[in-house]
Amino acid sequence: MSVEALNSFFYLLIGFAFAGALANGYQAMLDRPAGFGLLGQGAAPHTLAAVPFLVFAAPFIIMRNTVRGRRIEQRRIEFVMMATVLAGLWSLMSGTCVVMVLQAAGIVA
Repeated sequence: MSVEALNSFFYLLIGFAFAGALANGYQAMLDRPAGFGLLGQGAAPHTLAAVPFLVFAAPFIIMRNTVRGRRIEQRRIEFVMMATVLAGLWSLMSGTCVVMVLQAAGIVA
């Protein structure tokens, strides 16, 4: 396995972990799960604040909704595969951003 592939896998894992931490922290504080409905509350300051939160929490929300949809609504496996790829790519990009911020702060070499 090349170094670039290993780094990409690491960024993917960091992205999913960060997304899970954000979404679970939100749920622990407000006693309701995070979702994309946060954007549908009209033009308000808290709606604008939800955008950066959802950018980084989206992979977890997508996978949670996909797994629930497969179990409860019996969604087709093609939909589950497509959502998994989307969440994985999103997680890769957000994990790369998180690692870059940690490197800029001098926390990670």
